[in-house]
Formats: sequence, structure tokens, C-alpha cells
Amino acid sequence: MQAFLEQEREGHILVARMNRPESRNALTKPEYMQEFVDLCADIRRNRSIKVLVLTGNGPAFCAGGNVKDMRDRTGIFEGGPAELRNQYRDGIQRIPLCVYELDIPVIAAINGPAIGAGLDLACMCDVRVAADSAKFAESFIKLGLVPGDGGAWLLQRVVGKPRATLMSLTGDTINSEQALEWGLITESVPADELMDCAMGIARSMAANPAHALRMTKRLLREAEHLSLPSLLEMSAAYQALAHHTEDHSEAVNAFLERREPRYTGN
Repeated sequence: MQAFLEQEREGHILVARMNRPESRNALTKPEYMQEFVDLCADIRRNRSIKVLVLTGNGPAFCAGGNVKDMRDRTGIFEGGPAELRNQYRDGIQRIPLCVYELDIPVIAAINGPAIGAGLDLACMCDVRVAADSAKFAESFIKLGLVPGDGGAWLLQRVVGKPRATLMSLTGDTINSEQALEWGLITESVPADELMDCAMGIARSMAANPAHALRMTKRLLREAEHLSLPSLLEMSAAYQALAHHTEDHSEAVNAFLERREPRYTGN
């Protein structure tokens, strides 16, 4: 069976492409969710990967759930309330948990519409860049549904509560220009420049020492819910670890010797 997530490597960067363009990369099958879980597990085991870039093949980034399956109550939308609840918990809700726990930065290269769960998937990433033709909608309410995959938690942390409330309660679509103004994305570029933009950011991140990159990402995540004193304690512990890495010594020496550093990941 053809994989939902196509993978390719460029040095320390892993690119994963959702590859169901005929369905606009809709998240319709349990095996698609499992591929995300497996991908994150593989990344956690492979310390040579420093950055993940997530994008979609075809005209859309991700169209969310399959509306025809909702109508027919088939696939992941089959069964009574108790069964559906467990299908969400054991299915799509595993994606935000595994992506959120990644220690490496994740960049979303949003090549087209990111709708419903597709928007939430983009919000799971640390940095979002988009084609200027991309569209965005937290559209669950238009189908009489609620964000079932963590969108109520994710979106307001990206665009703020007032705008997340507006998007969630209207379900209206915004364009790339408005997404940039709202801080949902950091770059809006012509479609044919999107991957160059995303990969440029990825290369800039991957050029840094691996331990510091991972620990900085973790501090940013933990800062979302820790008190300042708790975060300072964690920062002190991480900094003590960083001071005793070989890459820190190499960075200091390279700076003082006015040369490019040669990091080993140690």
C-alpha cells in the first residue's frame, strides 16, 4: 500500500509529504494517523534528524476529515457515541500528542488549503509558511461539529484567543494575507517559492548544535504552562547540560577563532 507520508532526507532535515492529492490529503483512515505516530517515534530514535518539514502533495495542504464519510457514517465516523469517542481518542488525537512531544522544530510548508483538522495540523507545528494562494479555516462548526483534534487548545496559542474565537465560531475562511497579518503564518510566498522558503528556514535551524536546538524547543514548549520560577529552574538545568557538550565548546572556539563551527552532535 502506498504510504500516506512520503519521506525524503536532506542532511539533518527530514521532509514528510502527505500524499493523497486526490482527496486533498484528508485525514480519513486510521493508518494515516498511525503513520504520523510512527514518524514521530522514528524521529525520536534518530538523533541525526534536526528539523522536520511537513507539507502536502497536490493542490491542498490538508482538507481535514472526509465529509462524504461523515455523511455515510463510515470509516472513522462509524458507530455509536461511545465508539466514536474512542475512535477520536485512539485515532486523530494521537497526532497532536506525538507532534507536540517532538524535541526537534517542525515547519509546516502550507502549499494550499488547510481546513479543519488540516489547520489544526498546521498549528501543531512550530513555524508555518504558506503559499500566497493558501486558505485557512477552523471550519468544524460549519458541519455542526467541534474541533475534535485539539484545535480549541492549539489555535488560540497561535493567533490569540479573540481571533481563534472568531475563526472557531464562524468557521469562515481567511486568505494567506490575513493569516500573515494575524500571525498564523510567518511568510507568504508564491507557490513555486514555498519549499525554498521552508527549506531555507530548516537549514538555518539545522546549522545549530543539536542538543541546544532540542533543549531550546523544549523550553519554549514548557514555557506555555510553567510558572517563571519553574521555567528558570528548568533553564538552569538545561544550561548546565549545554555547557558540558562538545558542540558548545566547538561553538565558543569557532567564535573566538573567527571560523565556521564543525558540530558533531555531541
